[in-house]
Amino acid sequence: MAPTIAVSSAQPRRPVKAAEIREEEEEEAALRRRNEDLEEELRKSQEREEQMRRELERAWERLRVVEEAEERLCSQLGELEAEAMDQARHYNNRIVSLMDQLSQANRLLRPVPN
Repeated sequence: MAPTIAVSSAQPRRPVKAAEIREEEEEEAALRRRNEDLEEELRKSQEREEQMRRELERAWERLRVVEEAEERLCSQLGELEAEAMDQARHYNNRIVSLMDQLSQANRLLRPVPN
């Protein structure tokens, strides 16, 4: 095996100045503030989303109740229509019966021609 030589490719570090440190600290602080702002916006957004979800659930419940009421009303309406038809038939039959009775009475009251 051939001998190897280690060569340092790292450049020498230059000294960090106080102004650069201060600038980095300010940038870090700004990023922290921005991160806090974004976290607060996220929290508010999640709260709004949860509120909208609850409102949607309440709306779905109201819709379910309304649909059940509509079904009951349709059923009741159908029953009332059937009852109305039955009463109309009875009234019609009664009118026909009364007309027959009037016709018979009219025939009995008319003088018989000789």
